[in-house]
Amino acid sequence: MELREIGNDVYACLTPDRGLGWSNSGLVRRGGGLVVDTFWDLPHTRALMDLYRRVLPTPAQRVVNTHHNGDHCWGNQLFHGAEIIGHRRCAEAFTKDPTPAGLEMLRGAGAGAGSDPTLAAFAAMLADWDFTGIELTPPTTLVDERLDLDLDGLRVELLYVGPAHSIGDLIVHLPAERVVFAGDVLFRLCTPIGWEGTYAQWLAALDTIIALAPEVVVPGHGPLSGLEGPREMRAYLVYIREESRRHFDAGLSEVEAAKRIDLGPYAGWTEPERLIFNVERAYREFRGLPLDAPIDVLTTFRGMYELRTHFAAHAR
Repeated sequence: MELREIGNDVYACLTPDRGLGWSNSGLVRRGGGLVVDTFWDLPHTRALMDLYRRVLPTPAQRVVNTHHNGDHCWGNQLFHGAEIIGHRRCAEAFTKDPTPAGLEMLRGAGAGAGSDPTLAAFAAMLADWDFTGIELTPPTTLVDERLDLDLDGLRVELLYVGPAHSIGDLIVHLPAERVVFAGDVLFRLCTPIGWEGTYAQWLAALDTIIALAPEVVVPGHGPLSGLEGPREMRAYLVYIREESRRHFDAGLSEVEAAKRIDLGPYAGWTEPERLIFNVERAYREFRGLPLDAPIDVLTTFRGMYELRTHFAAHAR
């Protein structure tokens, strides 16, 4: 973990991009302290708290969850007595994802000899995490469209921009410092995954970030950026949606469409096989399914595993 000062009393905690679950966090050292997102398990969140103690000796009094995915909020319980803030739909979706106990079971069982190769690959992605002891602790201060905070004279704006990456996406804007904590509305130099939401709303969320004209954008995953980050990801989403439309109209399956898409300037982004999630989202929209239609996650992960093999074979 790297602690980076990005403004007066404003810090980003950046983690290396090692794949699934490796996310970023933030700290505002004013008004008793405000943390933007916790981590996927308790050991990593404790390490995060130790890092923040270097600049804020007392525990932060507020935690903001940018959305409900566990890699941004499953460490909430360690912030005893803190006010937990999130969008109303984030709180409602808190139990929607696989449980910590379920992931811990999969982490061990999927790697056994003779196991399903998709489950084995997924278990390998979970190897760095320990999901034991987690008690889901959802936000209790709920945001609808926005919530403005005054942290000892520093204005913090919590803006609802979902459903984009997920149903309850918040971004955290510090206008005086020209900083935006984007959560998973922005993946930087790594292939995004979309859950509940639409392409149109995700593009609008990125447009909102661009219009705020921040100097520093902290993505949910990947390195810091300026405006080039949301602009590049916007271009990626537009391109993938257009290519998906072409292959959908030709009658190709999601996996076959993903295999035929030339990633061009995005081929160097990490985990390009996540493309299948974005093609699958586009296909759901083309079929007229609701934005929160259930996703067959295991089938999509099987497609991702097949796509990873395909990319590896064509890279030789």
